[in-house]
Amino acid sequence: MQIKYLHTMVRVKDLEKSMAFYELLGLRQTRRIDNEAGRFSLVFMAPPGQSECPVELTFNWDGDDGLPSDSRHFGHLAYEVEDIYALCQHLQDNGVTINRPPRDGRMAFVRSPDNVSVELLQAGGAKAPAEPWASMENTGHW
Repeated sequence: MQIKYLHTMVRVKDLEKSMAFYELLGLRQTRRIDNEAGRFSLVFMAPPGQSECPVELTFNWDGDDGLPSDSRHFGHLAYEVEDIYALCQHLQDNGVTINRPPRDGRMAFVRSPDNVSVELLQAGGAKAPAEPWASMENTGHW
């Protein structure tokens, strides 16, 4: 039996805000389905050149009262990044809280507008510890 990875789905409350967050991470829209009969949109976003690894953002047009306030049961999305310090600075400059700073030069966590944990991992070996990250405390949950 063979199995093939298709996508990871997360429900979102504000599609535009969520898309903007994933764009800050470097993901781009690869496909979009707006279903008027079902009153929902599916937006698939993936890193450039990796369309086979998308995140599916599911947005219900009439709201989603069943959406948990804390998506911890989901776990997290994980992305390998070229320069963890540069990406964390870019995210922070755009108003994203760095919940678990990359103190070790290897790993950081942030959260999407819908409370989805996103793990960022430095490609290759860890970078040398650097400020302001090395002395930055955790903020909130990650």
